[in-house]
Amino acid sequence: MLIEVWSDVVCPWCYIGRRLQHALAAHPDPGEVQVVHRAFQLQPDAPKDLVVPTAQHLAQKYGVSAEQVRQMQATVTDAAHSVDLDFHLDNTLSGNTSDAHRLLLWAQESNGQDSLLEQMYAAYFTQGRSLFDREGLLDITTDAGLDRETAAGILQAGAFSDGVSRDGARAAQLGATGVPFFVFDMKYGISGAQAPEVFAQTLDAVLAL
Repeated sequence: MLIEVWSDVVCPWCYIGRRLQHALAAHPDPGEVQVVHRAFQLQPDAPKDLVVPTAQHLAQKYGVSAEQVRQMQATVTDAAHSVDLDFHLDNTLSGNTSDAHRLLLWAQESNGQDSLLEQMYAAYFTQGRSLFDREGLLDITTDAGLDRETAAGILQAGAFSDGVSRDGARAAQLGATGVPFFVFDMKYGISGAQAPEVFAQTLDAVLAL
């Protein structure tokens, strides 16, 4: 079974949405399952040299006050705690995530994608590290056990940019307007950070076909 997950590395609900892994681990017989990350950029048109505090970005995007942003982030932090994740959203930045996605598509070739994605999420949401400077991304890549020199070459050459664009276009074709977005064997689609039992029910439905 192929499970494709469209997500952005700065989307808190996407990290929380990795409840899918819990559902797979708890399923009595999920069979042979491959989970693949697909790129989805929340800010595809953001200039690569423009990085701002996430609180500032949210206030401008939704036209809300700083206090309302704090309340929004507190709600997300509480949801993260429910799955044992320790978010520090006040330390996060927002910007163009294409470089991070390019590295993730490259890492898929060596079966290192899941490890790199987990390292990116943890670095960004719990450790307050940036995903928008290349040296920082290379440090995270090294933490994931991947080759730093090769990763640096990927970033310098602009490799996998077409793959990021294709993933975004495919998400639009499938009707995804937000992330996380899960597609099971191109038969079932689920949107949002669902509870593990929802994933388990979907696995059962796909396996029954």
